[in-house]
Order: sequence, then structure tokens, then C-alpha cells
Amino acid sequence: MVNRKILLCVSGGIAVYKAVALVSKLSQAGAAVKVIMTESARQFVQPLSFQVMSRNDVYFDTFDEKDSSVIAHIDLADWADLIIVAPATANVIGKLANGIGDDMVTTTLLAATAPIWVAPAMNVHMYDHPAVKRNIQQLHEDGVQFIEPSEGFLACGYVGKGRLEEPEKIVELVSDHFTRPKALAGKKVVVTAGPTRERIDPVRFLTNFSSGKMGYAMARAAAEMGAETILISGPVSLQVPKGVKRISVESAEDMLNAVKTEYPDADIVIKTAAVADYRPIHAHSQKMKKQAGGSTIELERTVDILQTLGQEKTHQILIGFAAETNDVAHYAKDKLARKNADYIIANDVSEAGSGFESDSNRVTVYGRNGFERIFDMLPKEQLAQQLLGLIVEREDLHDS
Repeated sequence: MVNRKILLCVSGGIAVYKAVALVSKLSQAGAAVKVIMTESARQFVQPLSFQVMSRNDVYFDTFDEKDSSVIAHIDLADWADLIIVAPATANVIGKLANGIGDDMVTTTLLAATAPIWVAPAMNVHMYDHPAVKRNIQQLHEDGVQFIEPSEGFLACGYVGKGRLEEPEKIVELVSDHFTRPKALAGKKVVVTAGPTRERIDPVRFLTNFSSGKMGYAMARAAAEMGAETILISGPVSLQVPKGVKRISVESAEDMLNAVKTEYPDADIVIKTAAVADYRPIHAHSQKMKKQAGGSTIELERTVDILQTLGQEKTHQILIGFAAETNDVAHYAKDKLARKNADYIIANDVSEAGSGFESDSNRVTVYGRNGFERIFDMLPKEQLAQQLLGLIVEREDLHDS
């Protein structure tokens, strides 16, 4: 933490008082902290409080250039190693998600290239509003990391999710971010993500509900741990994580060929993609026209990519995912054995808040020799970090 440069963006809410404590604790840990406040934040706490705790000027006016040799919001964006928005109101989350830059905080965030962490704090019903959830989802896709609010008694009198995470916990997360070992430096990690599409004709195809979120989270975590990361992705609209090379594919056959090209020198292969099990035997070159009565499409099996990789495995650590709706443990253990995988990460996609298209997941990891580890519901970004941390520990990759 010593000499790490942290820019704290403070928006208006009663939790601003926690942001003062956060600056104090970050400074005590050795970090250099600068603060930008919105106009609403200054209704709760005066800039002087942050100035005393940070021993730096506090910024709140886009047009107040404290140093005429630089443009303040650009200079601050370039200065930071990490940017934290805490507390983050529904208002500032909405602005950032939609690219609005109408004050010092939002213009600086738009100019930033450093990682951005957002720590929401608001009424439980506001946090659950469709518009807020939509904006949070957009920021997830833009690569913003969230510090999930905790549950408890809120200032408005409600009890529920919406409390700004405690300063001690945020400092712990920041410390972990800067001290996390690059355990996968020198390693090549191949991740598959998203659905595949199997064409019926030029306008129709067979596919599934996979959003690619878990795979992209795994790729981001691998890159952050220092790995050369190759992301082989079906058709999704997610932003490619920083430091990750994306190879775009469409069909199961496309994905198979791409994976086999990268497989020989890969160290870890993570198969999160939901690959189609079947494809039409005949893909029509022209659009099929409606006819009276029913219609039948003959299907054939696609090549099982995970099983193929298991058969060809030499030194690779092979990790598969199992999306099930019943008998999860049985199917996962069977898949582990039949496909010669090292780990199967299984989840029940019928569970609310877990699986396809969700931002969170609850999984169980099954490994060789009866290994089993349960991970409770977590945001997929955090879960991905913990899953890769587990693999590093079990495979003793620290010093290899």
C-alpha cells in the first residue's frame, strides 16, 4: 500500500462520513489519497475534513484549476493507480453507466484508465430498482468492479441491502488488490466463454442462454494474476478485459478448432463456454419458408470439446463447467471422470440469482481424489478470483 495512489470520488449520501474514515485508514496504511467531491457530498461533509485526513487538496469544481500547468480532471485521472467511488449513489452510478460527465467526479471518471471500483450506498428499494440494476449491469460489462453493499439498518429506517461496506473491509480489498501475487506470471491460460450458434439457415440458429459473464470474469482474473490469457468467445457483447486476447468464434466446430490451436502450449484451460451439443445435419443456404403443418430439423452431435481435450491432455490443467438443473453432484462427478478433467465447477442454473445471465453465482468445485469445495453466492468477478486462487494453491503454481 505504501505510495500507492488512490483517488476517492465521493458522492452525496449519509454514508459520506464513512468515506472520511476510509481516507484516514488508507493514509495510515501508507497510500497517497486524493479526494473529489460532488456538490451533494459537500452538503454532508465539508472538504476540510478530507483535506485534513489526506493532507492533499480536495477537488469539487471542474473549473477551479489549482495548478495552471495541468487540466485538473485529466491530471487526477492519470495520477491514480486505483479509483474508488464511495459512497456511490444511484445518481452517480447512472451517470457513469451512460457516459455523462457534468461535474468534477464524472468527467474524471470518464478520463480514467486506472481500475474503477464502485461501492454503492442507497435505500434498499433504490438498489433493487430496475434502472439501477440495469446501470450496474452496464458498468459490470464496462469492466468496473463493485464492492457489494452490506445488509443492515439503513439511515432511512429500512433494514436491507444498501449499507456502504465498512472502511476496514474496503482497505482490506485494496491491500489485497495491490499485494496479490502474480501467481500465473509466465503461464498461458485459455478460457472459453459464451454460447455457440449452430446455423439452421441464414437467419436462424440453435443456441442457449449463456451470457459469457463467468468466462469473461475468469479471463479477467487470470490476466490480473499475470497470465498470458486467451479468451475464445462465442457471440456476446461483453467488453474484452484488459490484457486479454479475444478470439471470436460462432459454432461449436469453430470453438473446437480455436481451442485445439491454443491447447498444446497452454498451462490451464478453463471451459466455461456453453457449447451446443447438437447441430442441424443440413444448414440451408436460403431462408426456410413457412409451410403448412409441422417441420422437422434433423440434428447430429457436435464434437465434445472437453472430452477431446481430456483425451489429448499432456501437462495441462483442464477445468470444465457443469450447468445443471438437478442431481448436480452426480452429473459433475460423472463428467469429471468421463472427460479426464482435473476440476469440474458445477452450479444449479435453476437457482435464483445463479447461472446464466446473472451477475452472481453459487458453485461447487469437484476435483481429483474426491476433492470438493463449496463457494457461496458471490458476484462472478469475485468468484472468479477465488476459483483461480484455489487452483493456484492446489496445483502449487506459486513457485513453478
